[in-house]
Amino acid sequence: MFRKNKFKAFIAAWSFAWLLTAASTVFAAPVTVKHHMGEMTLAETPKRVVVLGHASLDLLDKLGIEPVGVVKTLLPDYLKKYQDEKYTAAGSNLEPDFEAIYMLKPDLIIAESRVMPVYDKLAAIAPTYMFYIENGQYWQDTQQNWLNLGKIFNKNEVIKPLIADLDKQIATVHAKAEKTGQSALTVMNNGSNLASFGADSRFSHIYHEFGLKPSVARNIKAKAGKHGNLISFEYIADAQPDVLFVLDREQAIGRSTGRAQTLFSNPLVASTPAYKNKRLIFINSAAWYLTAGGVTATRIMLDDVSQALN
Repeated sequence: MFRKNKFKAFIAAWSFAWLLTAASTVFAAPVTVKHHMGEMTLAETPKRVVVLGHASLDLLDKLGIEPVGVVKTLLPDYLKKYQDEKYTAAGSNLEPDFEAIYMLKPDLIIAESRVMPVYDKLAAIAPTYMFYIENGQYWQDTQQNWLNLGKIFNKNEVIKPLIADLDKQIATVHAKAEKTGQSALTVMNNGSNLASFGADSRFSHIYHEFGLKPSVARNIKAKAGKHGNLISFEYIADAQPDVLFVLDREQAIGRSTGRAQTLFSNPLVASTPAYKNKRLIFINSAAWYLTAGGVTATRIMLDDVSQALN
C-alpha cells in the first residue's frame, strides 16, 4: 500500500510539474522590445516568421528558427539552403512581395533598412520588427538587435555566448590594430565609380570597433555623394593608406565578378603602402554590403580585417 501511495504521489508531482512547464510555454508572459521604428509587444513566441533581409536571416539561422518566408535574391553562400522551395519567396531586399507575405499569415515580420519606406504597410499585415544598424555604431546596434530577437524567441541562452565570443575577437583585433597604428582607406567601387567611407560611415566598425585609423588625402578633396564620398584613384594615391579595403558593389548585387581586381591594378594604387605591403584587401562583398549585422557576416568581417594586421 505504501508503495502504491508513493507511486501515486510521484505521478501527481510529475503531472503538476509538466502542467507548469506547458503553461509557461503556451501562456508565457508577453514580451516587449524597443526597436528603430518603435516598440512592440508579442503575447507569445512567434511561430510563423517572415524575414526580409539577410542579416536577420543569418541570426535566425544560428538560433535554429525556421522562417516561413525569406528574401531569396542575392543570398550569400552560407545561407543558400533558404533557396529551398519549403521557404516561400517574400520579395527582394528592396521590394517585399506583400501578397505573398499576407498569404503566409505571419505572426512576426522582421524587416531591414532597405524596406524601411514600406514599414507601415508591413506592420499592417503583422507585428514588424525593424532590424536596423545606425552608421557609427555597428556593434552596439548589432548586439541590441540580437538581444531583442533572442528575447522574442526565448533564445538569449544562445545569444549571450555569441556576443561574448565576438566581443573577445573584436577586442583582440582592436588591440592589434592600435599596436600597429595602421591607417586604412575603405573604398567601394560601383563599376568604375569610386566612393570612400570614413569613421562615421556604414563601415565605421573598421575604425571604431576594429581600431584602424582613417586615411584621407591631403591635397585632393572628396565630393559628397549619396553612397559615400566620391573619389578618384588620384585621391587614393594621395592618401597613401597602409591598408586599402575594397568592396566590389557590382559583385555584391550580382552584376559582375572580379572586375574590381582589374580596376585596382594600376600605377596609382601600386604607389601606396597598402599595395606594396600586400595589404590591398578585397573584402567579402556579401557580408559587408548585404548581410552586415549577421553572426556569420560579423565573423567574416573580422577575418577580412585580420588579413591586414598579419
